[in-house]
Amino acid sequence: MSARILAYSATAGYRHESIEPSIEALKATASSINVEYDFTEDKSQFTDENLAKYDAILFLNNSGITVCTVLDDTGKAALQKYFNLGGNFIGVHCASDALRDTPFFKKQIGAYFDYHPDIQESVVDVVDNTHPSTNMLPAHWKLLDEMYNFQSDPREVGANVLLTADESSYSDPGERKFDHGTPHPIGKFVLCSSPFNSYNNRSLAHLPQDELFLGHVLGGIAWTLESRTTRAFDSFAKVGNPP
Repeated sequence: MSARILAYSATAGYRHESIEPSIEALKATASSINVEYDFTEDKSQFTDENLAKYDAILFLNNSGITVCTVLDDTGKAALQKYFNLGGNFIGVHCASDALRDTPFFKKQIGAYFDYHPDIQESVVDVVDNTHPSTNMLPAHWKLLDEMYNFQSDPREVGANVLLTADESSYSDPGERKFDHGTPHPIGKFVLCSSPFNSYNNRSLAHLPQDELFLGHVLGGIAWTLESRTTRAFDSFAKVGNPP
């Protein structure tokens, strides 16, 4: 039985050009981790009945908290109920820029986005190389990307930080108004009640061409499903793809 994942890429703020190629890359590699995706940008799919079909919800480069938010109050309530019933969550890149007016979502994502310096060559340090999302990475990972700053330290809500930014490897002239802790968090996972949640703020811009990063993302998705709190793995679970 394959796990079923709802991949949601709606935006109400900045829209990354990488969203469409990222969707194609995830489709092409779904069978390698035994998952099935439903891709959508339709927020009306966030209902109790529909979310109950999924073993995980994946937020893919979403953004927006204004009047044109990516989820309305009905959708937020359904998402919160899904988490409470044991559903899993995966967030990628600017998913941390979505729903910043929604306290329960902060607990899932770990911390909200603040700002990032210009895209540039940077170094990310692997804190834990035993995790399925990091065991393929070099200890000091050189990459061209955006190094996010956050509005709080994700460790304050129980996040385990797997990757940190080497701030000496890039230039950041921006004003930091918040303390996101030291060392600088980048990739992390959060254990929140029964479901597992993973978040990585690396951009998916080069995902189809970057096998190392794609392996990192797929490892995070596979680890998230290891919670085994959904019907693809437990016939008594309350949400997920039924066997």
